[in-house]
Amino acid sequence: MLDSHSAALAASLRAAFSGKLLTDPLDTAPYLLDWRKRKQGAALAVAEPDSADDVASVVRWCLANNVVVVPQGGNTGLSGGGTPEPADVATRPAVVLSLKRMNKIREMDAVNNTITVEAGCVLQTVQEAANQAGRLFPLSLASEGSCTVGGNLSTNAGGVNVLRYGNARELCLGLEVVTASGEVWNGLRGLRKDNTGYDLRDLFIGAEGTLGIITAAVLKLYPLPASRQVAWMAIESSDVALLLLGLAQAKLGAALTAFELVSEMAHGLVLKHVPNSRRPLTDVSPCYVLMEVVDFNNDEACTATLQAILEAAFEASLISDAAVSSSEAQYKALWALREDVSEAQAAEGKNIKHDIAVPVSQIANFVRETGELVAAAFPAVRMVTFGHVGDGNLHYNVSPPVAQDHDEFLKNQDAINLIVHDSVARFNGSVSAEHGLGTLRRDEAARYKSKVEMDMMRVIKQALDPQGIMNPNKVLASD
Repeated sequence: MLDSHSAALAASLRAAFSGKLLTDPLDTAPYLLDWRKRKQGAALAVAEPDSADDVASVVRWCLANNVVVVPQGGNTGLSGGGTPEPADVATRPAVVLSLKRMNKIREMDAVNNTITVEAGCVLQTVQEAANQAGRLFPLSLASEGSCTVGGNLSTNAGGVNVLRYGNARELCLGLEVVTASGEVWNGLRGLRKDNTGYDLRDLFIGAEGTLGIITAAVLKLYPLPASRQVAWMAIESSDVALLLLGLAQAKLGAALTAFELVSEMAHGLVLKHVPNSRRPLTDVSPCYVLMEVVDFNNDEACTATLQAILEAAFEASLISDAAVSSSEAQYKALWALREDVSEAQAAEGKNIKHDIAVPVSQIANFVRETGELVAAAFPAVRMVTFGHVGDGNLHYNVSPPVAQDHDEFLKNQDAINLIVHDSVARFNGSVSAEHGLGTLRRDEAARYKSKVEMDMMRVIKQALDPQGIMNPNKVLASD
């Protein structure tokens, strides 16, 4: 329970806005533990505002009372960005500001191909609303049934369709933001061209709530394809994956919407831990590619397009076998083999995750060279490699040897991270492609950035959040 001072603060906050306030430990507990159950935080309360003005009222109260604000969407983040600091680390009390009650779709403009939604809208809800209007919102993640638009934008989420449509930043035209001073900036303009000054929108996207709180967004929509089909293809290596990608891009152009790599190690974990999953191909292969194509005419045209690229791939000896979806059920089953990898690896036990990006041309070299370095330092570890080859983003995860205690293995996390991320730097890559920095990757990212870059980021933070109340110690370490 809250002590008398904290109880008085909570009562004062309760009077400051019209939404919902949670203070009972049983009610606040789900908001204080991160998705991976690795970080436990502490907070004075959890505020659930009903509107942007409500959010602004909470921020103004926090500013007046020297309380920090930790914005949170669906709490599905993998880098700790939406979790407050533990009690023994925090220097000031915190309020978790959950946007879950702000979940309205404000406007659908099918002619302008835009949808305006509040930050607490679940991603799948946005997809379904677009679909009902005969449009496509292409951002697609494994957590789309629980993650929210605000969280997606705060980490500049990517997902499986970046190859064709871009990441969250490219899919957003305008924002509504509550600033660190408790003011509401209405930038909800559905314009493709607006050259009237600094692009404030892009400052808040990917900032993980450290500069302000995104409360609503205007998102781009696209024509809804008449047909979509996938092929699951057996290949020999990531080198071959790049050759296959080049062939597919040359022959398919914009019809190619996703191109995902899955190693046999990752595939095997899905088969082991996910009920009803099965091999779509008879023989085991070192790697697989899941490729999606779309057509805006009909199923027959989509099938012909996919068959043509498969024939070309067979003729070039790039693939040894392939399974193609011929129904929506098969389409979903093949995609599940890719989307369930993270769940399957978690079921296998604790692991060390890396969300890295390198130039597409260097993926095969990175996989080969980094795998050799990790194996030399930690023999018998299992490399669970999968991800978005089409845009250079790999989930390059490391599971312990079969017989090793998992908690004991995690003691090697810093050493393994250093090997992997030093390798990323050599390939001119990034240590965080789509999960954000939070606290997990904050210091590692700083290690590889120049002093000039870090200084500019600090200047922006100081200018927009001079009191340091907006999600402190995320993205940038507080001085």
